[in-house]
Amino acid sequence: MGNIYLAHLMVVVVVFLGVVFLPCLCQGDSDDDTTAVYVVTLRHAPVSHYYGELRREVNSFKDAAPAPGRTQFNKPKRYDNITKTDKRDGSYISQVHDSLLKKVLNGEKYLKLYSYHYLINGFAVLVTQKQAEKLSRSSEVSNVALDFSVRTATTHTPQFLGLPQGAWFQEGGFETAGEGVVIGFVDTGIDPTHPSFGDSKSNHPYPVPAHFSGICEVTRDFPSGSCNRKLVGARHFAASAITRGIFNSTQDYASPFDGDGHGTHTAAVAAGNHGIPVIVAGHHFGNASGMAPRSHIAVYKALYKSFGGFAADVVAAIDQAAQDGVDIISLSITPNRRPPGVATFFNPIDMALLSAVKAGIFVVQAAGNTGPSPTSMFSFSPWIFTVGAASHDRVYSNSIFLGNNVTIPGVGLAPGTDGSKLYKLIHAHHALSNDTTVADDMYVGECQDANKFNKDLIKGNLLMCSYSIRFVLGLSTIKRASETAKNLSAAGVVFYMDPYVIGFQLNPVAMKMPGIILASTNDSKILMQYYNSSLEIDAVSKKIVKFGALASICGGLKANYGSAAPKVMYYSARGPDPEDSLPHEADILKPNLLAPGSFIWAAWSSVGTDSVEFLGENFALMSGTSMAAPHVAGLAALIKQKFPSFSPAAIGSALSTTASLYDKNGGPIMAQRSYASPELNESPATPFDMGSGFVNASGALNPGLIFDSGYDDYMSFLCGINGSAPVVLNYTGQNCGLYNSTVYGPDLNLPSITISKLNQSRTVQRIVLNTAQNESYSVGWTAPYGVSLKVSPTHFWIGSGEKQILSVLLNATVNSSLSSFGRIGLFGNQGHVLNIPISIMVKISSNTTSS
Repeated sequence: MGNIYLAHLMVVVVVFLGVVFLPCLCQGDSDDDTTAVYVVTLRHAPVSHYYGELRREVNSFKDAAPAPGRTQFNKPKRYDNITKTDKRDGSYISQVHDSLLKKVLNGEKYLKLYSYHYLINGFAVLVTQKQAEKLSRSSEVSNVALDFSVRTATTHTPQFLGLPQGAWFQEGGFETAGEGVVIGFVDTGIDPTHPSFGDSKSNHPYPVPAHFSGICEVTRDFPSGSCNRKLVGARHFAASAITRGIFNSTQDYASPFDGDGHGTHTAAVAAGNHGIPVIVAGHHFGNASGMAPRSHIAVYKALYKSFGGFAADVVAAIDQAAQDGVDIISLSITPNRRPPGVATFFNPIDMALLSAVKAGIFVVQAAGNTGPSPTSMFSFSPWIFTVGAASHDRVYSNSIFLGNNVTIPGVGLAPGTDGSKLYKLIHAHHALSNDTTVADDMYVGECQDANKFNKDLIKGNLLMCSYSIRFVLGLSTIKRASETAKNLSAAGVVFYMDPYVIGFQLNPVAMKMPGIILASTNDSKILMQYYNSSLEIDAVSKKIVKFGALASICGGLKANYGSAAPKVMYYSARGPDPEDSLPHEADILKPNLLAPGSFIWAAWSSVGTDSVEFLGENFALMSGTSMAAPHVAGLAALIKQKFPSFSPAAIGSALSTTASLYDKNGGPIMAQRSYASPELNESPATPFDMGSGFVNASGALNPGLIFDSGYDDYMSFLCGINGSAPVVLNYTGQNCGLYNSTVYGPDLNLPSITISKLNQSRTVQRIVLNTAQNESYSVGWTAPYGVSLKVSPTHFWIGSGEKQILSVLLNATVNSSLSSFGRIGLFGNQGHVLNIPISIMVKISSNTTSS
């Protein structure tokens, strides 16, 4: 989900998430004549639910130049598994949809936006509320849902994750890491000109995978030849946005081209080419690489920089990605609000993703940037792999040395001033030109216009500028202030924090000239006290006669690697999973895992505006769970490459059971607990903060045992939710009578155990499958507080390819409404170690006098 490159403002404004999104406009109005977009699902099953998967083969791209103003497609030669007369063909199903609309809305005006046929059988249509009610009464229609809005949620992380000597080494090196795997990105598009997505860096054969059948849209913004053997498919989806009148084809690009930057960044994190130089503001920050640099990229643009996106467009993108044959879907997006209804799982996006999982696609989603509050999760479903954001051990820091021998730390990717020389500090308010006053321009202290200042006074000195809320909102920028300082021939620029910006966190910003940002209001007060005490002011005229404050800036271009990491970032959304907004009914562990999400270098669109500070740059340093999810998508590609037969649940199990519980110093992973001063408000992370732990790339390629689940298991789980049978029938066309409706969250064969209410005692079972050689295992555990725990068997031998049932008996020993946590460990004599987290929320013991 969206980048966290700006402040969390307490009291002043709401928490911003990288992009400001519009609400669903007037779609909630009760006026029957108001049109809105609805997603309509039919009772007939979609294509992917038929026996066998309909995959198409790709031989080569055939480019054709677009006609002026027209969208064309690069269409690869393919061999279809179905004929045009087959009733599973998309064109036939689209005709069925048209016939139904014509029959139900006879003679009335409507606009069909999409026909969905691969993952769900339905369509998106612009109709009035009365027309939607007519459709819902049709015997062929199972569900009518109002469209809703969604939002967006590296040079060093491969080394931090141990890829060069670990996972890449196991796969034959970065030249082949992820080969043959296609990752689909539902995001803001991609800049195809970026070297991170070229296909000419290696002489090694690089064929487009035969199972992928996507096409490349061709427009003025995305010309013929934009796709290649690396970027194998690209489309855009905006019909729902267009019906609202908020789509600007010039600003938002009616093509797969990324005008935002977010989609380019996430694609590069997962699958960007290896060894691409990161040069920003003229400084070299190392070489970038995706997690699976040899995997292929398919782009399905459904989000836009000016308004975010809508579910109808996202579902269309997901449906197309699955039909094209992607192996992995990466979603750095989340709903703008928690879906209503019987349970959060029943929304068009999650239900489409359930069909994607049925088709064998591993789905990764960002947890959301709504932490650190409990139940702030916006990725709900057990078939989706949800990723939270953690720090890594590389930090950029600089400092300012004052003339009174005080050193203040700060941030800023900028060079230092020359040697040990001290420079005079000049506050912007004290260097105004004769025709400028603070009364005339209350924002002049932000240094956005060089014409407002006296160049003779600033030349050769350090210009002090105020960092206010306007920088957070993008109304003022570090880049413009730096240009002001440069135009005034300043020796450098110093930003002090406005006291109204509380709980400030900032991604380091690259500057060409010496500079620093004091990110702490307390540090800013120290600077201002020194500066003001050093001024000499004429007693009569009240004018400054001497600037006495001196300082030098130490450079911040060099990275440091000594910090304790990983730790859960304050913005990363937390569990427990809010199944239906009632925490006491949450029986699914979310998030599933942590991955690096803070200060991530990756490719940036040439016109990307998601971060104004990186406008015009080829790389950007971004933070958010949006950056964590594609790390896992890339690592999942490595697992898929090694174990092509692994189900989505098996890939998730391999990632979860091998996760690390400790930081690089050997201590427990810590979690930041507040927006304000997050470094000072930390405590050990629980499974609701970090899921199973921090991703272990090398371990995930050798999990030993896996916990597997499939579509039928998830259907049984959905049918077990009270009152869900009609909703399940509406979304899937399948009757809950076909499934075991006594399967609840704790009964799913997940690599975790979460019980919202332990009433006296409960036994749950888990089944493990051995993917390695014959091995003997011993079982150990740590029980949650107030719970006695027993696992049987405590020892077992398991042959390669065989299964073993584990029974876990949990008994409440005290009454408690506090969540408590434990862990089960499986220890193999061949070196495999698996960790299964246990989370118990409410405990009710048989001894009612206990407290």
